[in-house]
Amino acid sequence: MSTVVLEVRSLTESLENAARVMKAGRGERAVRISFATPELLWKVLTAKRWQLLKALCGAGPIAIREAARRVGRDVKAVHGDVTALLEAGILDRPENGGIEFPFDTVKVEFLLRAA
Repeated sequence: MSTVVLEVRSLTESLENAARVMKAGRGERAVRISFATPELLWKVLTAKRWQLLKALCGAGPIAIREAARRVGRDVKAVHGDVTALLEAGILDRPENGGIEFPFDTVKVEFLLRAA
């Protein structure tokens, strides 16, 4: 089972964590995609895009038109969401075409701290 962790973490924190993992010799089981702020995470991961990810989870490579059909939305609107998710590294474009969400599970991590 492959997992993607969407997290809120600064670039410095991400690099420090990667260095610790490499130094300890432990391989991570999850792919981590970091966002600088919670606002940026929620800007990328909107409710409609979350719905799209749920429809793509475990589906393998599919065409954007099929993805739009599965979520009951306009192809043009889904294309815009797919572009944003591709740019964030959450979706892939397989060599044989289409789009793919290559993970079985998604975990979202962030802390809300007192000001």
